[in-house]
Amino acid sequence: MTAVSLERGSCRSGSILGFGALMVIGALTIGGCSHVPGSGLIPHLGSKPAPATAPQAGIGVNSYLWRGTLDTLAFMPLASADPFGGVVITDWYVNPEKPDERFKATVYILDTRLRADGLNVTVFKQTKDAAGAWIDAPVAGQTDIEIENAILTKARQLRLSNLNGKG
Repeated sequence: MTAVSLERGSCRSGSILGFGALMVIGALTIGGCSHVPGSGLIPHLGSKPAPATAPQAGIGVNSYLWRGTLDTLAFMPLASADPFGGVVITDWYVNPEKPDERFKATVYILDTRLRADGLNVTVFKQTKDAAGAWIDAPVAGQTDIEIENAILTKARQLRLSNLNGKG
């Protein structure tokens, strides 16, 4: 079963995360139904073997973008990762050299192809105020794009190494 967690304020109107969460909930609801002849619903496991032409399970997004995202953000603690919906959410990361600020990232992989527009990164920043409480702060202008570029570069490297390994 897939777990879906939405943080308050992290879901923008019309975002992929909101749509993906609805799709997962709908799929889980349908998956819990029993087979009704002629309805097109898939019977429970054990009632019938899956047809030989059934697609194999795998991730629902480009595997190079997925792996590139995980490798690029490996220094940050992972809060949630959904390979079928293509969403990676990190937990807050505090750089030991700057303990008064922390960062969090959300990555949406939007395509099954390795394309620059198949990726969306959002970075959040907080700083400590005088009382020691975390408050939202603006992120430097190009941070989101720089992380997207780093992920795309890593994904291309992984693809090339895979092609070179087979040739």
